[in-house]
Amino acid sequence: MTTKGMNIMRTAFARRSLRTAMLATTALFGAAGAAAAQEATDAQATQVEDIVVVGTQIRGAKVTAALPVTVVGEEQILAAAATSGDELLRTIPQMGDVTFNSSYLPASSNSARGDTGSVNLRSLGIGNTLVLLNGRRVVGHPTSQANEHLVPVLTYNTNAIPVSGLKRLEVLRDGAAAIYGADAVAGVVNTVLRDDMNDWTVSSQYGGAEGTGMREFNFSLYGGTDVAEGRGNLSLFFNYDHRDELTTLEQAYTASDDKRPLFAGTGFENNASLNGVSTLTPWGQFTLANRATGTYGGQQFTTFTIQPDSLAGCAASLGSGLCLKKTTTVDPSLRGDTALEDLTVIPEIDRFNLFLTGRYKINDAVEAFGELGGYYAKSHARQAPINTLSSVVMTIPGANFYNPFKRDILLTGYRFNDMGPINVDVTNEQYRILGGLRGEWRGWNWESALLWSEASAKDVSDNISTTRLAEWAAKSTPDAYNFFNGGDPTHPRYGDSTPSNEAALNAIRVDMVRKTKTELGLWDFKVSRPDLFTLPGGPVGVAAGVEARTESQLDDRDSRIDGTIRYTDKSGAIYSDLINSSENPDTYGERDVLSAYLEFAAPLVSPEMNIPLVHNLEVQIAGRFENYSDFGDVAKPKVAAAWDLVDGFRIRASWAQGFRAPNLEQINATVITRSNSSNDYIYCEALIKRGAAATGMTNMNQCGASYSPTNAVSEFANINTNHVRKLTAERRSGNPDLQPEESETTSVGVVIQPRFLPEQLGNFTFTADWWQVEQTGMVGLFRGQNALILDYLLRKSGGSNPNVVRADPTAADQAIFAGTGLAAAGEVLYITDAYTNQQPQTVEGLDLGLMWSLRGTKAGDFSLNLNVSHLLKYYLEMSPGMKALSDAKESGAIAPSITFGGRMGDMIGDLGRPEWKWSLSGSWRYQNLTLGAFTQYISSLYDSGLVNSAGDYWTVDSTLTANIYAEYQFDDGLLADTAVRVGLRNVTDEQPPLAGAGYVGTVYQPYGRYWHVSIRKTF
Repeated sequence: MTTKGMNIMRTAFARRSLRTAMLATTALFGAAGAAAAQEATDAQATQVEDIVVVGTQIRGAKVTAALPVTVVGEEQILAAAATSGDELLRTIPQMGDVTFNSSYLPASSNSARGDTGSVNLRSLGIGNTLVLLNGRRVVGHPTSQANEHLVPVLTYNTNAIPVSGLKRLEVLRDGAAAIYGADAVAGVVNTVLRDDMNDWTVSSQYGGAEGTGMREFNFSLYGGTDVAEGRGNLSLFFNYDHRDELTTLEQAYTASDDKRPLFAGTGFENNASLNGVSTLTPWGQFTLANRATGTYGGQQFTTFTIQPDSLAGCAASLGSGLCLKKTTTVDPSLRGDTALEDLTVIPEIDRFNLFLTGRYKINDAVEAFGELGGYYAKSHARQAPINTLSSVVMTIPGANFYNPFKRDILLTGYRFNDMGPINVDVTNEQYRILGGLRGEWRGWNWESALLWSEASAKDVSDNISTTRLAEWAAKSTPDAYNFFNGGDPTHPRYGDSTPSNEAALNAIRVDMVRKTKTELGLWDFKVSRPDLFTLPGGPVGVAAGVEARTESQLDDRDSRIDGTIRYTDKSGAIYSDLINSSENPDTYGERDVLSAYLEFAAPLVSPEMNIPLVHNLEVQIAGRFENYSDFGDVAKPKVAAAWDLVDGFRIRASWAQGFRAPNLEQINATVITRSNSSNDYIYCEALIKRGAAATGMTNMNQCGASYSPTNAVSEFANINTNHVRKLTAERRSGNPDLQPEESETTSVGVVIQPRFLPEQLGNFTFTADWWQVEQTGMVGLFRGQNALILDYLLRKSGGSNPNVVRADPTAADQAIFAGTGLAAAGEVLYITDAYTNQQPQTVEGLDLGLMWSLRGTKAGDFSLNLNVSHLLKYYLEMSPGMKALSDAKESGAIAPSITFGGRMGDMIGDLGRPEWKWSLSGSWRYQNLTLGAFTQYISSLYDSGLVNSAGDYWTVDSTLTANIYAEYQFDDGLLADTAVRVGLRNVTDEQPPLAGAGYVGTVYQPYGRYWHVSIRKTF
């Protein structure tokens, strides 16, 4: 074991010891608290069970009037018929795109797969929304994936939320770092579980997507009982979900990698990006080692590909209906359409949730409480067969039994269809244990708890050991792996009718395993009272508390890609031992956080004071200090106010500062290598300066893959096209000097409740809130292409970019640069890049709400709820480094045809950021019958990756969908206290609107109309 591995083991052992100590302390804390509480006198006041809504820590305070909070109650949760937290949160318009989702199935385990869902309030990005469970932090999902800025981000897994166990879901749409600490930039989602139950309910739901084989079954049981003559209560809920897979062939927009037919007649059908078929196929591409020339069938070859002899271009016959073609360009009819393999779009999933809550009143002043919960999910998916990486060189020895040239050959491109689709099995686990005491002492409410929580994921997928493959490629007997037998001539785009022998396939197959784990340990102590002292307007409330928490993240990569086991090619090159993966080292990080907060809620003016146009005025002032062991101290304030001009007309406003702490992977990641095709502009500058006669390049528009000089140019022998554009390794790394992303949030709104309307019209509430979030220092990468542009700019004035690491100039390089006035530059070896605090962004929007209810009428009870989210601005500024490049381009120092990497500018309408989202739900209840409806609108998006000849982006259409349900509750007989519900989601069978990738998976589900039926019985 390496020293690093031993250190990780020691640290893990230490943290296990810490966990054991915290769990033991939880039990001891409860026992000691019980003993001390027994000594309290019976004269102490009885604790009042005030509800604390997210946004304040003051029990019993009215300050929530100043806060924009969306509360999704039990009735709305049932109406949504959601079987997962992901489905439930998608119904809230203020939630942005879901980049972690089960239908996101990347080709490798470099990103989160399986039963996952992410939280993205206000579309500010993953990591900017804090998730709480019963008011305390939730452990994060342990597996990261790169965001749009190529930075690894971590989320809370919404699918670990036990939907059937929810009492309500509270969404604070306001910055709250001063109350809750890190990550509450966009707001807070608090999941409040059922507790204090005294009956038992069993329910089951079955549903499916019309026209597909995807079916879902849900079973849940929840209930509880009082104990010790009502002094305590134990409540439990259990939930099981099973979902069948959805496959590529079940929907037109996923049935092929070639999307062009879907766009027929739109003017976009000829866009090359729509044709996603792959040149990586079992019709292999090969290059003779050292670019030597080999002879076969009387023909000389340097490069070749395999194809059926019925196609044009055959140079020599291989027999069995196959031939060799003198190129590595695969015939278009042979390019792989992996969707035809009937792969997975949404994986098969089994999910379990079990949660136990309890409380016990030790005496009239002290109560013990606890939580014990677990989540387990297993998913299975099938993905495209394994293919080679262009950055990995593998030599097929001349001794290979099937090698037609009997000399060393480099495997240039190949897909192992004979191995079949990749099986991906992901297991997610999460548990939480909490114990604490709460009570009342001399008018103060106090509470303290210890929490330990862990989340783990194990991603296991099929792969190929390159070392083993090389061994079987070297065999001179018929059991050698055969790269030269093509695919299936009857359907050449997929499958393989001539697989290698089973012994070779079994020998090279290995499991690629990625294990990730996060831990959260927390202790807090908090006090509050609603009446610290009294002002003319009323009592002033106060809350204060301290918190200590410890966090860790472990990313344990497979030994074949973390550097433990490597493949050494015959050429001497060294790579990871998995044929389709670059090396990716293990990562481990931990931090300790100490924090303290103070909050005041003060009524400055009360109705009894009879001040004109100031019926009521309340303010909230809060501040929080946090000390991080890895990056230092942070302190953030918040001020909020609610001003009632008259009874029923309120103006509310808030201002807050916040921050998102850099996650442990961003700080602690070691070198991660990713390869991207990049242009070396300084080499192109030299080619241009040498002139058309010498090099054939006259302007920067030619700098790229299309540049192909002929031997008519005088410098043909010295030109290296690989120097113009190549697949360049980018070595990315964490940064221990990262600072938190800072934010400032402002909101102003009104709440109108027209008291003048007669009661028979019902109760109306209208809300409108404008908000703005300004963020600075967002973590990002400078990117490899931008590093090369900076190197080009600096080298024109005699300098260079040290992050672009080059080989020494060759004699050919010296010849190309001669006479240009530029110092000769060697070929790029790699580019270094580290996560740094970069781009600022400003996001603002408008939230509108309308709530109406009319109850107790002869016709029954009615309710209506409208929730609107409108993005007014989403602007991503340039980082300082990019601003310098942009200024140089404007001055003419950088050619106008050179484009920068990264995203910036106006982002509204970009994939995942619709300008408008709204939902409207309503219900009518008459005696035992309830009818309900829910409709949701998502405005159009644009797909910047799909452009027509006029330069216009493809418009992803807006959608309007509706859900309906009917429920009947039985009162008598065997069916007493039984409810039967039949529902339909997406009544009009709206398919997700068409996009370049088929559909936008971060916004839409890949199916249409969905039927469901459920039964629920209470005992």
